Amino acid sequence: MRTLDDLLAEGVSGRRVLLRADLNVPLDKATREITDDGRIRASLPTLQALRDAGARVVVAAHLGRPKGAPDPQYSLAPVAARLGGLLGVEVPLAADVAGEDAQARAGRLGDGDVLLLENVRFEAAETAKDDAERGGLADRLAALADAYVDDAFGAVHRKHASVYDVALRLPHVAGRLVAQELDVLTRLTQDPERPYVVVLGGSKVSDKLAVIEALLPKVDRLLVGGGMCFTFLAAQGHGVGTSLLEADQVDTCRRLLADAGDRIVLPLDVVCAPEFSADAPTTTVGVDAIPDGQMGLDVGPRTVEAFGRELGGARTVFWNGPMGVFELTPFQAGTRGVAAAVAAVDGLSVVGGGDSAAAVRQLGLDESAYGHISTGGGASLEYLEGRELPGLAVLAD
Repeated sequence: MRTLDDLLAEGVSGRRVLLRADLNVPLDKATREITDDGRIRASLPTLQALRDAGARVVVAAHLGRPKGAPDPQYSLAPVAARLGGLLGVEVPLAADVAGEDAQARAGRLGDGDVLLLENVRFEAAETAKDDAERGGLADRLAALADAYVDDAFGAVHRKHASVYDVALRLPHVAGRLVAQELDVLTRLTQDPERPYVVVLGGSKVSDKLAVIEALLPKVDRLLVGGGMCFTFLAAQGHGVGTSLLEADQVDTCRRLLADAGDRIVLPLDVVCAPEFSADAPTTTVGVDAIPDGQMGLDVGPRTVEAFGRELGGARTVFWNGPMGVFELTPFQAGTRGVAAAVAAVDGLSVVGGGDSAAAVRQLGLDESAYGHISTGGGASLEYLEGRELPGLAVLAD
């Protein structure tokens, strides 16, 4: 796989480069202000390297899930403003994805200038299943540039026009972020230093089943928290009250527990409430004593301590998914405690993107304490499952 350094060595001064970046940041629904600019900041090393080399950079990105047509609530306007602020230059936003305005603005770029295209998902062809439909958009995107750099690791598991098809039409390389993510994931999958501990949280077992199956033969311990733990606890015969439960996955969890022996570690206690609310009264109980009419919304202090002991001796750690509903103050302690234990690991600690990365930032934890914070939760998990990721496969060709 060729990298950005290969492209820079060939020379990009005066050339237009199409950069696919992952700028899919969360916005406050009321104010449309960016609440976490981590992905924008992660795109800066590649973007700045291209600018410094004199490239004329055309940036393609998506935001949210518009329905294949322009929608003001998903405009990249706030992203253009923040990106310009971080770069210290104006970053104009094209009025379209690859239409007349994008073409005109791209043609006027000077060396080191940056243009942001409007949300690529405003075009239905971006996510189309039909190769020819995606190809039509890819043709128009490719016409804007002389080379293609994919730095959107969070989208490489998608066979989308701006991720996959455009790379078939232009000389292509992996950006710095994609190369860094691949390096870290390779270290997790090829002879990781042991003990190797994986922490999985989040809502549903079904969302993580494939990665659990793939990782179990490779890890020394798999610590399970979040809403998904209750299906495992039900498989052990515990009552889980009104906690999140996937009844159709209980038998699968029972099989996984039998196959894993002591390698799967489940919570010892949970923080319960009668309803999903920051104002609800809470109680902490053992996992064998969850009351009827109560739901578990976080792991308890004994669990944090037990998970901390498992993590304390680890040399390689991958964490994906919060331990509870960290967005609500009464249910933050579990995620905070486990996050602190992951940060203290003497070795490689990887935060697997998505809600885990959001939790680190929302809880005000020191990002530099972790070996790597991924920008792609779904992409990371699919890579660890051993699946082929279209955006990476096309770069390797």
